[in-house]
Amino acid sequence: MPVKVGDTAPNFTLSAQNGSTVSLQDFRGKNVVLYFYPKDDTPGCTTESCAFRDQYEVFKNVGAEVIGVSADSNESHQRFATKYQLPFTLLSDKGDQVRKLYGATAAFGLLPGRVTYVIDQNGVVQYVFDSMFNFKGHVEETLKTLQQLVK
Repeated sequence: MPVKVGDTAPNFTLSAQNGSTVSLQDFRGKNVVLYFYPKDDTPGCTTESCAFRDQYEVFKNVGAEVIGVSADSNESHQRFATKYQLPFTLLSDKGDQVRKLYGATAAFGLLPGRVTYVIDQNGVVQYVFDSMFNFKGHVEETLKTLQQLVK
């Protein structure tokens, strides 16, 4: 079953591009934007990630942390983050275990899905945006949701 609005976000622990270990529970008390994307350094994923980068300070100003997840290696994430100056954490989900846990699985039965979750300070999912091709919509819609949460 896919994770939906009102569900408690499943905890997970993955490695980040810098080699550190990151758990979702590390962010309890903060809003989190958790976005699953198919692959580093591809046109759509680059557009989406750079849109998150360009609005990163706005996310920080509303008390949210941005975390990207794909099956790429830490080394691939490090190259991607450096090339595009991505200021947020990218996590390596080898085997797509966390993607499956969240139900952010294959789009069209072929590609890993592109799904973004807004998780509130208590670990509850407040919004889910699932769109393979509306790359910037992931950023715009999650910002709207976060701005409503902090009012």
